[in-house]
Amino acid sequence: MFDGELLSRKSVLVTGGGGGLGREIAAALSGLGARVYICGRRVGMLEETAAAISAKTGNPVLAHACDVRDADIVDSMIEKIWQDGPLTGLVNNAAANFISPTKDLSARGFRAITSTVMDGSFHTTLSCGKRWIDQGVRGSVVSNLVTWVWTGSAFVVPSAMAKTALHAMTMSLASEWGPYGIRLNATAPGPFPTPEAWEKLNPLPDAQSSATDFATIPMRRFGEMHELTNLIAFLLSDACDFLTGQTIAIDGGQHLAAPSTFADLTNMTGEQWQSAREQIEASTAKSKAAQTKG
Repeated sequence: MFDGELLSRKSVLVTGGGGGLGREIAAALSGLGARVYICGRRVGMLEETAAAISAKTGNPVLAHACDVRDADIVDSMIEKIWQDGPLTGLVNNAAANFISPTKDLSARGFRAITSTVMDGSFHTTLSCGKRWIDQGVRGSVVSNLVTWVWTGSAFVVPSAMAKTALHAMTMSLASEWGPYGIRLNATAPGPFPTPEAWEKLNPLPDAQSSATDFATIPMRRFGEMHELTNLIAFLLSDACDFLTGQTIAIDGGQHLAAPSTFADLTNMTGEQWQSAREQIEASTAKSKAAQTKG
């Protein structure tokens, strides 16, 4: 739907850009002419993704290993990127999540999610924002949130809390940084299946939540990646310079018509939750093995 050069003058960082949704976003932005940077903790995956997208689009995609939970590491990465020229856009996509009864969560488990989602997104936003302000550069930040910022959700409380904090950050900084020409917006996707995230949110086939069931979506289907990446590209473009401070739901109307949450998992038995934990741990171990191999 867009001209192929829509983002030809843009330079954008996508956090968590090595795989899953981040890879899809990076590919879409590169395909529209943007110079794209991706970061994450899996070096091998990042490099493979960067090479594959660059070969397909003909536009440079550059990979940086970075743990967004560490503010100093983030600032060092942003400084290195700035040596090529200032970024014009940032996509806060790095995230972590899994379902669990909140009473069973450890402090470590809570921080594993909130430190990536909330802290990491703030670190990247601040590091870019202070440079944009100092240099008089107009910038755009897009954060990937969830519809739970309006409804809350059982069994994913750390994620709901962290994403809601970013919803507040989006509104707050849109007001504070508007005079500098810096826009902040967010997307709130419904179910857009990606393999790794889907496994952790659906560890038991016989206990699927309505949050990931297309029967609860008025449009009776899951989202398609190009629909979400089109929205993100639009928000990063010059087509909507007066749009800021907004979180836009893109969920086929799910959160308006039915619980877009995991509340119905209240009926799961202790044995089912134990099986779910084992499935999540197996998925995590598989991901770490892939990271080590890379």
